[in-house]
Amino acid sequence: MDFVCTECRKVQAATPEVWRCRSCGGIFDLKERKPFRAEAIEGANQSLWRYRAMLGVPESARPVTMGEGLTPLVPVQFSGRLVHFKVEFLAPTGSFKDRGTSALVTTLRAWGVARAADDSSGNAGASFAAYAAHAGMAAEVFTPAHASPAKLAQIEVFGAKLNRIEGVREKATEALEEATQHGLVYASHAWSPLTLEGSKTIGYEIWEQLTGRVGGPAAGAAEDGVPDYFLCPIGQGSMLLGAYRGFKDLQAAGLIGRLPRIVGVQSVGCPPIVEALRLSLDRSAAIEKKPSVAEGIMLARPLRDREILRAIRESGGCALAVTDEETIAARKALARTGLFVEPTSAVVAAALQKLDLSGVLVAALTGSGLKSAA
Repeated sequence: MDFVCTECRKVQAATPEVWRCRSCGGIFDLKERKPFRAEAIEGANQSLWRYRAMLGVPESARPVTMGEGLTPLVPVQFSGRLVHFKVEFLAPTGSFKDRGTSALVTTLRAWGVARAADDSSGNAGASFAAYAAHAGMAAEVFTPAHASPAKLAQIEVFGAKLNRIEGVREKATEALEEATQHGLVYASHAWSPLTLEGSKTIGYEIWEQLTGRVGGPAAGAAEDGVPDYFLCPIGQGSMLLGAYRGFKDLQAAGLIGRLPRIVGVQSVGCPPIVEALRLSLDRSAAIEKKPSVAEGIMLARPLRDREILRAIRESGGCALAVTDEETIAARKALARTGLFVEPTSAVVAAALQKLDLSGVLVAALTGSGLKSAA
């Protein structure tokens, strides 16, 4: 397995110690990604590992899995139209992060890693702590001190060492990067391309669910398996890029003829992608962060900002920012349909209330409401 730098294109053998390009500091992708093959789907497997043949993990690796993936696609009348909500908060640790974590920890274990760390605003850290525990691996998590108490408690209950870092979200990353200089393996959900290998399976699943290959045909479904719009929050962008890569794989395999229009949602307190699109930039716009209830997406510069912007533009999509007031109101409205999410996840419901969208709509609900105060 080799990594390739997305900036200077230098190839580097993939090892636990290598988490960014040693030549330019750029972020890695897998040098070779496996193509999607419908005939290779393991139909009896009810997790994302049904797509094992398409995942770029070591072939000899034994999956570290707790049944993540294949989450429900629930049709709901919301804001005057039918919306298919992809209920990612039914993952083992209550958030979509389990997709990427399963692929990442599987690889770390195959490499023989016994102790590793991640930095997170909460959900990724909880996911990493859980999967590391399941794999028999010692874990550390660096989080902002102000992160949700429920998420911090979740991290600790799995036995991970919790490092609370004062200041903005980026300070936790800086503290962990410093720790890597003293031998700690950095299992970054943001830097590692393996995270996206797990995340891309959401695109595969939506295609299978909308075409009726799994669970029978969904109400109001698209016959070709492609929604007209896919909505999700943007923090580091792993959900958005996962869906984009998944649908691109399906398109390359000749199974779909178009991409869904991708709609990314941010908070008005931290909208670097929204502003980049408004200003026609190729990287995140410089913004001044302000507090927000949507703590999970408060990142001023997503590492893969270029690909996020490319995905939105190529798909004909858009990005918008919502206020805390809109987010809280939408969270309550969504709960009245039986779907209880954390504020970070509720930004998609707020976007649905603001945008005039039609056709087949799929919106990802990324985190459980049990992770934050009601």
